[in-house]
Amino acid sequence: MSTIVQKFGGSSVANAERVFNVARRVTDTYKEGNSVVVVVSAQGDTTDDLIEKAKEINENPSKREMDMLLSTGEQISISLLAMAIEKLGFPVTSLTGWQLGMHTDASYGSARIKTVDTERLQKELDKKKIVIVAGFQGINKYDDITTLGRGGSDTTAVAIAAALKADLCQIYTDVDGVYTADPRKVEGAKKLDEISFDEMLELASQGAQVLHNRSVEMAKKYNVNLEVVSSFDRVPGTKVKEANKMEKMLVKGVAKDCDIARISLVAIPDTPGIAFQIFSTLASKKINVDIILQSIGRDGKKDISFTVPESELQTALEVIQPVADKLGAKEVLHREDIAKVSAVGAGMANNPGVAAKMFEALADAGINIHMISTSEIKISVLVNIKNADRAVQAIHDKFVG
Repeated sequence: MSTIVQKFGGSSVANAERVFNVARRVTDTYKEGNSVVVVVSAQGDTTDDLIEKAKEINENPSKREMDMLLSTGEQISISLLAMAIEKLGFPVTSLTGWQLGMHTDASYGSARIKTVDTERLQKELDKKKIVIVAGFQGINKYDDITTLGRGGSDTTAVAIAAALKADLCQIYTDVDGVYTADPRKVEGAKKLDEISFDEMLELASQGAQVLHNRSVEMAKKYNVNLEVVSSFDRVPGTKVKEANKMEKMLVKGVAKDCDIARISLVAIPDTPGIAFQIFSTLASKKINVDIILQSIGRDGKKDISFTVPESELQTALEVIQPVADKLGAKEVLHREDIAKVSAVGAGMANNPGVAAKMFEALADAGINIHMISTSEIKISVLVNIKNADRAVQAIHDKFVG
């Protein structure tokens, strides 16, 4: 008998018909003799609707109260799915994050999982019940409900799979696996049979929305047997695994991220410790910095540019302006009309000339590059947001098409 964790996103349970579709998928797995834990997200647009309800009452509510509100979306989903499974005649119970024992830190809105208490979960499984768990939520040391932020249900599923030492963790989505690019937007996108943890982590971090990067990090750390499959079509998905014994395609995928903004500090002193002052200040406010570019110093001055999530731009500007004033910067500039386009592949590591080939593709498409960042298995460029889709297509055609 195997233990299988299955995660279904909001679109998979958006209405009664889809809830019953999920119930049948779950019970089919159960009928095969498996122990089944199911992690569910809030239905459809429920989370967005709850955010709008909050704004009607308070434009700037505390993060604690937002977590109290947003966690109810998953509670609705788990109870409805449990009811559907009951109607199909199978033993089932639903558990919220705090009932399960999903312990997190105290960062409301973006909490990190610390431990998963499996005692209650195992007790229910031993009774031969299907267990439905609310994704995206946990409880902190103050006994307050917390939410895990974007992609939290993926992370919940992988954390439970790791804690239970499950045989398989399946992430059900509205696509039937991991593709070389978004198949809804890129002509010629191909489904991958398998992808390494490192490649999937890079793609997730660069904007591919199939899996959240925190869930991939956790799956790699605990070597969770992970698979991305379709909620709607019963076809083989994509296995996410360690890189050994895998075919090394030069580029495994191309992704874009439009939630990005660039900040530039112009004409600051070209002296030691400047970068530390800038980025330690941003780090203290938990602002994520991605691509960093520093110009060659001239006349004792230099420019530093970096990218942050567009959703954090205003906070970053408020934080960085006093630092810029203290350093005597000429000005602080920012741009929001940009996107990051990335090519990812473990095969890049031992193949010189990949960057040149990628830049050739963009040049042939008449697309200007603003900034460049590279790692062993990734090349990212910043381009104007209006060119993002064309850039993805051009790079995909060059390497995959």
